Amino acid sequence: MRIGLIAEGGYPYVSGDARLWCDRLVRGLDRHEFDIYALSRSERQEDEGWVPLPAQVSRVRTAPMWSADDDGVVYGRRARRRFAEHYGELAAVLCAGGGSGADEAFREASATEADRFGSALYGLAELARDEGGLVGALRSEAAVRALEHACRSRGALRTAREARVPDLLAVAAHLERALRPLSLDWYEDDGLGAVDLCHATSGGSAALPGLLAHHFYGVPLLLTEYGVRLRTHYLAAPDSSSAVRSLLAAFHGALAAETYARAALVTPGNGHARRWQERCGADRAKLRTVYPGMDADRFAEVGESAACADPDSLVWVGRVEPAKDLVSLLHAFAEVRKEEPKTRLRIVGTPAGPEGAAYLGHCRALAAQLFPDEAEGPHRVGDNPVSFEEIGAPDIPNLAAAYASGAVTVLSSVVEGFPIGLVEAMFCGRATVSTDVGAVVEVIGGTGLVVPPRNPRALAEACVALLRDPERRERLGAAARARALELFTVEQNVAAFHGIYLEVVSRTPVRRVVLDDTGEPLPFAVPAEAHVPGRWTERPARPTPRNGPPRPPGTPVRATAMPTPEGAR
Repeated sequence: MRIGLIAEGGYPYVSGDARLWCDRLVRGLDRHEFDIYALSRSERQEDEGWVPLPAQVSRVRTAPMWSADDDGVVYGRRARRRFAEHYGELAAVLCAGGGSGADEAFREASATEADRFGSALYGLAELARDEGGLVGALRSEAAVRALEHACRSRGALRTAREARVPDLLAVAAHLERALRPLSLDWYEDDGLGAVDLCHATSGGSAALPGLLAHHFYGVPLLLTEYGVRLRTHYLAAPDSSSAVRSLLAAFHGALAAETYARAALVTPGNGHARRWQERCGADRAKLRTVYPGMDADRFAEVGESAACADPDSLVWVGRVEPAKDLVSLLHAFAEVRKEEPKTRLRIVGTPAGPEGAAYLGHCRALAAQLFPDEAEGPHRVGDNPVSFEEIGAPDIPNLAAAYASGAVTVLSSVVEGFPIGLVEAMFCGRATVSTDVGAVVEVIGGTGLVVPPRNPRALAEACVALLRDPERRERLGAAARARALELFTVEQNVAAFHGIYLEVVSRTPVRRVVLDDTGEPLPFAVPAEAHVPGRWTERPARPTPRNGPPRPPGTPVRATAMPTPEGAR
């Protein structure tokens, strides 16, 4: 079958979210054909280029989310009236709080409000398709006036009525960025209209092209979320005014509810994400949990040997940032040293941006304060028992060696989605001590110790218990490795999506008839056998792809068509 894979800020770019997961999925499903639709997040990301693409990727089309020049489209009177009607309706839904806020709001949101949001959203998309773009209109004074009118109207929430001009401008600018996918030229017969299935690799703006393909052509939509975008929005921009936070929460909540309602299936990456999706209105019958697939081979040697370089060391591995709460870890280690004076702590990782660099400096200073060099005494160490290291050091040449450098791996986070570092430690057969955040308990499943977050004493007691019991460490490490190999490998992830693709397409009515060379109908746009060596059937010829009608100068679309390499089929 032909899959339209939609990604934002990741695949096929060299850097970005979900890049490795998407690449492994595409390579693992080599009997299907993939069209990649990518929304980039920065000019730097585009300049870094793409990862090498396999032969089953027949086309890549890209568009920037970080920039959009004025499309030069000038609306006539009728088009302006259509825009004012649909944008005003969308703004009215946001000001009424439809689909936003807490769990109760989602459960009590009426079907009428949801229909109003969807009708306004698709009305704007149809206007963009008919007139050539929305960028200028979304940035216009008319958009701000429509938003202000909705905020001042009867029935608007109190926080919306409190919005001032700077708030209105901030919300209008955010909506313009979020709705940029509506202006793309991807919604053509030879674009997303030609695929058998749209697979959006995240929610939010990345799901919009899939929603429009479903609206215009009836293409089924599959949504995968390893981190729920609405949750990310709640954690972002804490310094914004209450009016801005309320209106944007309403927008992202309504968009999430619309995506979950229209998707054929939704695949959360863990139970934590699944619970968020259910609170946001997702139908439980549509949910299929699919854990991320990770490469276990690079940890095989360490995992099978189960040896550690230093049985008296604790190891922390990850990106250095405040959410990892290394401060609590350092205070916990001070308690550990009172019980086990020979113990050392190895912190292996690099800072995440300027904030991470500042946090790393703070942690170094705290370590120097908590553990001054002991010049004398029975436990003289001669240097600080806490070391800050990076992958690539002489004794830590790779990630597997980092986990093998100590007896116990520690995770001290206060915020965590799917704990990738924890799974890596499990692949290495390490005993672990973790804080109870995100999907940690679900991932560990009884093969490690879990303590409350921000509780240095509990963290210290768990570490001491494992340091004093080598047999227990070995037993837990072996169980952890077995669990990781069963649930979190690339192979299980690819197999799960292969079955889900077939399930979704098998339940979708035939939208068009594709004939083979003999005139017989084919079940999919491209039969699965098209990529089997020796080819069971001849592939039907397709019209030469086109990128749609000419666009005016300054168009927000940046689309490229990548021809299939010679010998790919």
